[in-house]
Amino acid sequence: MSVRVRFAPSPTGPLHIGGVRTALYNYLFAKKMGGTMILRIEDTDQTRFVDGAEEYIQEALGWVGINIDEGVKQGGDFGPYKQSERKEIYAKYAQELIESGKAYYAFDTSEELDALRKTLEEAKVDNISYNSVTRMQMKNSLTLSSDEVSAKLAAGEPHVIRLKVPLKDEIRFKDIVRDWVVVHSSTIDDKILMKSDGMPTYHLANIVDDHLMEITHVIRGEEWLPSAPLHILLYKAFGWKAPEFAHLPLLLKPEGNGKLSKRDGVLGDFPVFPLEWQDKVTGDFSRGFREDGYYADAVVNFLAFLGWNPGNDQEIMNMKELISAFDIHHIHKSGARFDVNKAKWYNQMYLRQKDDAVLTAEIDSEIKNADLSLKIVKLMKDRVTFTKEMLSEIPYIFEEPQTYDDEIAQKKWDELAKTAMPKVAEVLKTVEDFNSQNIHDALFAGLEAEGIKPGKIMQALRLAITGQGKGPDLMLTIEILGKEKAIARIEKALAVL
Repeated sequence: MSVRVRFAPSPTGPLHIGGVRTALYNYLFAKKMGGTMILRIEDTDQTRFVDGAEEYIQEALGWVGINIDEGVKQGGDFGPYKQSERKEIYAKYAQELIESGKAYYAFDTSEELDALRKTLEEAKVDNISYNSVTRMQMKNSLTLSSDEVSAKLAAGEPHVIRLKVPLKDEIRFKDIVRDWVVVHSSTIDDKILMKSDGMPTYHLANIVDDHLMEITHVIRGEEWLPSAPLHILLYKAFGWKAPEFAHLPLLLKPEGNGKLSKRDGVLGDFPVFPLEWQDKVTGDFSRGFREDGYYADAVVNFLAFLGWNPGNDQEIMNMKELISAFDIHHIHKSGARFDVNKAKWYNQMYLRQKDDAVLTAEIDSEIKNADLSLKIVKLMKDRVTFTKEMLSEIPYIFEEPQTYDDEIAQKKWDELAKTAMPKVAEVLKTVEDFNSQNIHDALFAGLEAEGIKPGKIMQALRLAITGQGKGPDLMLTIEILGKEKAIARIEKALAVL
């Protein structure tokens, strides 16, 4: 059987960056194995549905380059791919479990359930749940006569369907990441499969869909590991073969203690969502990696290495290379610390790899001067993390400095600098082809002819030109400004400093 994997988010808000990593690992595995990537929308909990969330999920996955083979938009032979459109399917399979004795109707009211909980707490019972022991004290089809059950159903009395968990059963399965997992059934309660409103719970819908969609591998977050034994029980109850499971390590806070949250992003001043998000009800705003200036391929590379590595020292890998190198058995067990500085490093590396023409087009949409944009790219490409910084870090290219770095002025704007600056201005006037190399050669030759070592006054010259004590290539900066502006700035500095 060919590999079939699924990413199954709930449209309850923006897709967390950890969800993107889960989708990415599914995608890398599917493509490496020549398999199929499915997007299923798990929207059975309508009370938590958020308008626009499903579209956000689709857009986020598209941005990072995860191409879906089957899904709501793409279609496929195993649809519908939205759980809210599969309600009748779940009811049919829940009924099968009832008829086979693997599940039962429960008519308990919320007051009766609260009374059970209180009784167990007072008795100091360790396992406070509706399970193989306590079920026999409650109002369900195991304790009521068949006539009573039929009458309640016919009258439309509110009820749920619960899984009949065996009293003494050892549940064993081998997780690709975690190895063997062993749990005793006595620790599992009789989970609700169908709610009183006729909608399935996550557990039933998930298992039925994975089976009917012929999912071969379930690759999901570690937070679902406690539910895996229950899911194995459901597969057994139906008599179906379970898929292989791989539970991914958590994305941890930057300091490593606990799961990464939106609050961590706020406190650490970094995004935890792929795209920005504005809640239509509360108005809450969340930053996105895309809008913060990250390249999608850099984010993919960064996420791939949060919990996995190729087994060598290579760190820069595009999607094609990641697919080729991906080995699901190399996924780590321990959580991965979310280091935003590493994400920035990846973005910087991908920016430097980009063709100058591509970067020129990115900033020229704002400058509207292709020749100037190209010069700025050459000036700033190796100095920035994000494309937008190419402009924000050099305001002096567009406006003459109104202030000067006071510390540099006190240290470097000395008598030698004041003597040298008029000579620098005179030399610049003589440069015919005003490019950085000619500017450099003329300045150094002219200053040395006057007995002035160029290195002694370069920081003072930068101060006069930019108002700052450090920055990108000074000769190229002067070229970009042009002869007249450069000389004017030197003359202004001589007048005010």
